[in-house]
Amino acid sequence: MHHEALGTAMRHLLDSMESDIARYYADHGLVDYRPRFSPVIRHLAAVGPTSIRGLSEAIGVTHSAASQTVAQLVRTGYLRLEAGDDARRRIAHLTPRAEAAMQVIEAEWAASAAAIRGLDEELPVPLGEMLARLREALAHRSFGDRMRE
Repeated sequence: MHHEALGTAMRHLLDSMESDIARYYADHGLVDYRPRFSPVIRHLAAVGPTSIRGLSEAIGVTHSAASQTVAQLVRTGYLRLEAGDDARRRIAHLTPRAEAAMQVIEAEWAASAAAIRGLDEELPVPLGEMLARLREALAHRSFGDRMRE
């Protein structure tokens, strides 16, 4: 594959998978639920109320990305925010709507994991392993450094 197409191919692959997962949720009655919500919802279900910074660290995204996702979850009624021990900290809590959706969320998570295992059987290198190696290589020497060589 030429480098011109690599970014487009990666975006297309992610968009295709996310579209299928979103369709799963819609088919199960969660029409306004997005796949990117699940790491936040599942973390809160497992450990309880958490600050946005804590969520960003737990799910491996920037504070800004976690804040945007939390804002969407609040708008759609899956989360509520409360002030933390200082006025700048906001603590995310699951709502009854999120708790009612947990069975579908966990079923999708399990179905996606099974689909990935099946996909890995068709690939020369498991996708998770390849992504881990890619992250390691870019942590060792960034893409920007590689571009300047």
